[in-house]
Amino acid sequence: LFLLFFKHVYTQQEVRELLGRLDLGNRTKIGQKGSSGLSRAVSAFGVVGFVRFLEGYYIVLITKRRKMADIGGHAIYKIEDTNMIYIPNDSVRVTHPDEARYLRIFQNVDLSSNFYFSYSYDLSHSLQYNLTVLRMPLEILKPETTQARQESFDIFEDEGLSTQGGSGVFGICSKPYEKYVWNAKLLEVVKNTVHRDWLLYIIHGFCGQSKLLIYGRPIYVTLIARRSSKFAGTRFLKRGANCEGDVANEVETEQILYDASVMSFSAGSYSSYVQVRGSVPLYWSQDISTMMPKPPITLDQADPFAHVAALHFDQMLQRFGSPIIILNLVKEREKRKHERILSEELVAAVTYLNQFLPPEHAIIYIPWDMAKYTKSKLCNVLDRLNVIAESVVKKTGFFVNRPDSYCSILRPDEKWNELGGCVVSTGRLQTGVLRTNCVDCLDRTNTAQFMVGKCALAYQLYSLGLIDKPNLQFDTDAVRLFEELYEDHGDTLSLQYGGSQLVHRVKTYRKIAPWTQHSKDIMQTLSRYYSNAFSDADRQDSINLFLGVFKPTEGKPHLWELPTDFYLHHKNTLSLSQIRRSYTFWWTTGVLKYLPLPFDEVTCAENRRKLIVKRFHKGEEEIDIHNEFFRPYELSSFDETFCLAMTNSTRDFMPKNVGIDPSPFTVRKPDETGKSVLGNKSNREETVLQRKTAASAPPPPSEEAVSSSSEDDSGTDKEEEGAVSQRSTPVKVTDTGDNTKITENVVQSTKDVYGVNLSDLPSEDDLTIYTRFVQLGQSQHKQDKNSQQFCSKHQLDRVINLVPISSFSQDNIYEVQPPRVDRKSIEIFHAHMQAGRGNMQPLGKDDFLMYREYIRNRYM
Repeated sequence: LFLLFFKHVYTQQEVRELLGRLDLGNRTKIGQKGSSGLSRAVSAFGVVGFVRFLEGYYIVLITKRRKMADIGGHAIYKIEDTNMIYIPNDSVRVTHPDEARYLRIFQNVDLSSNFYFSYSYDLSHSLQYNLTVLRMPLEILKPETTQARQESFDIFEDEGLSTQGGSGVFGICSKPYEKYVWNAKLLEVVKNTVHRDWLLYIIHGFCGQSKLLIYGRPIYVTLIARRSSKFAGTRFLKRGANCEGDVANEVETEQILYDASVMSFSAGSYSSYVQVRGSVPLYWSQDISTMMPKPPITLDQADPFAHVAALHFDQMLQRFGSPIIILNLVKEREKRKHERILSEELVAAVTYLNQFLPPEHAIIYIPWDMAKYTKSKLCNVLDRLNVIAESVVKKTGFFVNRPDSYCSILRPDEKWNELGGCVVSTGRLQTGVLRTNCVDCLDRTNTAQFMVGKCALAYQLYSLGLIDKPNLQFDTDAVRLFEELYEDHGDTLSLQYGGSQLVHRVKTYRKIAPWTQHSKDIMQTLSRYYSNAFSDADRQDSINLFLGVFKPTEGKPHLWELPTDFYLHHKNTLSLSQIRRSYTFWWTTGVLKYLPLPFDEVTCAENRRKLIVKRFHKGEEEIDIHNEFFRPYELSSFDETFCLAMTNSTRDFMPKNVGIDPSPFTVRKPDETGKSVLGNKSNREETVLQRKTAASAPPPPSEEAVSSSSEDDSGTDKEEEGAVSQRSTPVKVTDTGDNTKITENVVQSTKDVYGVNLSDLPSEDDLTIYTRFVQLGQSQHKQDKNSQQFCSKHQLDRVINLVPISSFSQDNIYEVQPPRVDRKSIEIFHAHMQAGRGNMQPLGKDDFLMYREYIRNRYM
């Protein structure tokens, strides 16, 4: 493949002018037969990559996209449609009889189904990694990046753009984490030829974003799932792990929470929490030739020194740090030994590996038979999961990019002081990760991850100063919004790996699912069985071809002729590795030195070599967040605007009759949502019952109590009597016609709300202190404005100055200066207002030409 690359960078205006000249110069004259010259073949948003089977190369282009999320002004898009174009001319094409079949197998991987990309945000890394890299001083990187910048060409070197005097902007970009990149092999052929801006890395999994409105303050809740491209495949054909420690169905799920009022990474408030799911890291499989719904589990190879598990947990220590917490949800006691085989082998592997690790960084193993607790009528599954979730989040902590707020320091919560992780000057870092697994890592795993995510969400909201205690109750608008995100997340991942949507959901384990859900569960089970039996083999061949695991070669067996793909995924079957790892020091050199911090995020020479200093021109569109978000060069409507069309807690979840308390943290009735109230007139007249509810779970016991009780429960089938659920159930008020009873429950005294009886008037001393506080804040505000006017001449142009209103530097309240509006914009606005009143102005020649150009570009 030969590529000729031009280094000139075109602006939007230059692109339109160039395409217009090409179109005008290659138009067919009237009466002329045939077509000549150049014609537009396709308009694309990016290049997925280049692929070759038995003939020439194809180029895979993204032709349609849809915005799915926005993180700090960086747009994340979902691929909606692609186009494969054969590059060689038909006149020199040498046809091969098997080319069409390979092309059909390759296109079985539907790129329009849950593949995502971003032009400016690295989706293969977590938010914690990306923001940690951004804080790294540029001076540290200069020795490592000077040589790299001299060897590679600069995209602006022919433009004469100087980066001196404030006309340029430096940015830091890192190499993607290839484990979660799905088109790395497709870009390999051009990776060292074209400029890095052409390399568009895509991930596979799930991406969803919803808006949580807290009294009008927009909080964006984002869920991103990255599916591993190593040892990828379908349910029964990919189990366990390969020889390199990559496990089947490995997905990294990250929940990101941030205040959308300030979209800057440096000035805004961002928080994230990461957890992982994946198959049990052993050599095991299931034989599907028996056509049984649950084929028997077999251990394929003996691994007495836990070699595969060591490789897998070594990867996790490098990426997440310590502690690594394993939540094993498989069955502990069965009449016929089935799932328990995996538990016994996993316990042996973890015990062996832990004896060589320092005790403070040992792998934590929590077994819990979730299926057994689900069958019990006296035990509540979610209560027990909430206990485990609290202990897990306290050990790992979470990421937030700002220090604790002043109110948290002044009135700290008891649970907040016990929180783990790493506290730094700029905020908190998550150290370690929870790894959840059952047999399939689908239904039980998704519910457990939801409960852990719900617990972490409460801490995230508390860290941003949005709630006064790190607790969230069920049947609140915030939890319902989060639960819907997680159900979409679980359905998507289940379809990718198992061939059907989730069979058991959160409502199933809460035991509030409607009776119609049982018939849907049966249909999903049948759909999953049909997919596993008849279509999974074809899907596996497509994945192997797309990821470059199998490369067609003339004279060798074709993909459909292979009896198994075991040799493709296990490289040690074809050649012996020359490097033998130690059975005792099973981790990578240097990892233990920085624990509990992850090795990938520490500042060392090895990690600095992965970073590249990237230079921008300050007027470049890639870093212009305003144009990216508002798109002033496009004609659009409010209905199509992403921030208004996304799921909204007030519009989609809050009942329409909440005149008393519109807070998203108020407990509603189970059947009371924004969607159900619209269709039920009787519900519109009801009021929301304001009440205090007990915590959804008893206080979490110590780690020893959790692990010991789990082991004790696994040895018996008897249900524990007396273990009554502590989860509070919503109180229902019957309509008796007496509205006074409802009013008495709704209107609460100040003693019930605040815990103290408020006096009529504050004392004179308190008024004096408050007056001094207000004057202090006003003088501080004036001083900031004066200093801003004095320094305005020395600052760069086109920079938004955020002036703190509060005298407390740790609070994130800023005054934003309104932008200046020129005369032409004011005239356009006045003309728009007059048009709304019916006073239309005559259209000029420029308006007609612009409208004609818009119609031709969009519809012709």
